[in-house]
Amino acid sequence: MSAADQLIRTLRDQGIGDERVLTALRETPRQRFVPPDLARSAWDNHALPIGHAQTISQPYVVGAMTEALRLTGQEQVLEIGTGSGYQAAILCRLARTVTTIERLASLAEQAKLVLSDLGCHNVTVVVGDGSQGWPPGAPYQAIIVTAGAPGIPPSLLEQLDSVGGRLVIPVGPESQQRLVLVERQGDELKQSEIGPVAFVPLIGKEGWPSAEDETTPLAGQ
Repeated sequence: MSAADQLIRTLRDQGIGDERVLTALRETPRQRFVPPDLARSAWDNHALPIGHAQTISQPYVVGAMTEALRLTGQEQVLEIGTGSGYQAAILCRLARTVTTIERLASLAEQAKLVLSDLGCHNVTVVVGDGSQGWPPGAPYQAIIVTAGAPGIPPSLLEQLDSVGGRLVIPVGPESQQRLVLVERQGDELKQSEIGPVAFVPLIGKEGWPSAEDETTPLAGQ
């Protein structure tokens, strides 16, 4: 059994049941999104460092968050926290378009190159403060946040489609968060909890303050 097949079996055993999500995870070469010295660990079911104090998320968490969005292939999706681009590569197989925002320009540029090389041409990479979302592309039928926030950023709720829009976001202290699903119908917001997670902090105006002044103006890449 290949490492990819073993991972998919593990994820299925852990409760990931959406076959479209599992297929996207199997067909996305995770080794392309990790440093070369960690390529042998790429299909392991745990998070890995990618530099700049950032990580590529555990495949189970990627699967659970993606599954919660209930994508059909017609959505405009907003991702907050591009990182290596792995989550965006999964989303590009499941949605119509993906806009992904990364505050660190060097990470964004590397992710853009890998995504382009893999044929993810429906993904737009943006450099900026993801805690404020990306208004030019709103409304979004699905928003996914891959960094822990102290609370749900109001800007993301404003940019969420009023007809069944779904937002998945880790909320809580910097050390550990709870993964929350928000579903919007008009002015009504329904929240449910998926489970405990631990993400790097969401830095930005509507997230955690930065230890340094690293604010970058929003700019399409």
